[in-house]
Amino acid sequence: MATNISKPAGVGTGRTRRSEWRSAVYFTLHGFGFVGSTLLMTWGLFFLFFLALGGFSFDGLIHQVNNMTSRYVVADAARTGAFLNMFAIAHMILSAAIITFRRDRILPDRKSEGGRHHG
Repeated sequence: MATNISKPAGVGTGRTRRSEWRSAVYFTLHGFGFVGSTLLMTWGLFFLFFLALGGFSFDGLIHQVNNMTSRYVVADAARTGAFLNMFAIAHMILSAAIITFRRDRILPDRKSEGGRHHG
């Protein structure tokens, strides 16, 4: 006659749940870090674009940003909407390009269990 050797309910689940919770938090924080750094890189590319338009000088950068904002403020709703759509499309294209270049950093590194590499 075979006996069923199984753990009673609740035995050993505390440590397993804690480990799963830590893994989920680690993966979530890594994902937020990836998205946040990608967003900052995209904004940096926009900054670099306006810096290049201004001749790589601070005065030229401020002049270009002032020009854009003054035109945006006096624009009607249709032109403002078109500008927002153009900005959103440019942001998505730049983000997709950055994510493509950083695709190996999307998931965290997997370390082998118990593997000790001492050079």
